[in-house]
This record gives sequence, structure tokens and C-alpha cells, in this order.
Amino acid sequence: MTSPPVSATRIRLCRADEIEPGCALKLEHGDLTLAVYNVDGEFFVTDDACTHGPGSLSEGELYGEVIECNFHGGQFNVRTGGVVAPPCMVPVKTYKAAVEDGAVYIEV
Repeated sequence: MTSPPVSATRIRLCRADEIEPGCALKLEHGDLTLAVYNVDGEFFVTDDACTHGPGSLSEGELYGEVIECNFHGGQFNVRTGGVVAPPCMVPVKTYKAAVEDGAVYIEV
């Protein structure tokens, strides 16, 4: 017997104009703690917690599509979640972001 497909839940995170280009914003929604990044008007969302230690990615420095953790300096690509520089070794979880009517949304 086949299980019915699980439908995604759409979450409104913030207004797009709340995040300046080249910046990040930390948001909490239920059990999720997220970092929302504005890369030249394109928005990306990852888990906020660094996979290496207690760093908050939203408090790091954003260089194009790369976020540098404020704790140990590890780096991730915010588009893919992939590790760019050590000491991080585990990718960070990403969420597909969309902007509609001036607001940033994700599906989980």
C-alpha cells in the first residue's frame, strides 16, 4: 500500500525589505532557527546553527554567496549549504526560498 504524499508547509519568514543586500537575519519559527540571506536581491535560507560549533551563521559575515561563521570562521555556500572552508566539514541545511508580494517564504 502506498502512503499519500506529504504536503509541504509554507512559512512566511519576513518582508524582503527587512534584509539589506549583503546582510543576514536570524528568525525563529516553531522549532526552526533560520538565517535568511539577501545576496544582491536574491534570498537564501539555511539553518542558523553552524554545523561545527555554537556559532550563529546570521551573525557572521556574508561575502557574496558565502557566509563565514562568527565563531570559528568556517564558511558555507548559502545557495547550496556546502562547506567552503574548514573547520566545518558537514554542510548546513538549506531551504528553498521564494519572494511573493514582498515577503520571503520557505516550504518545509
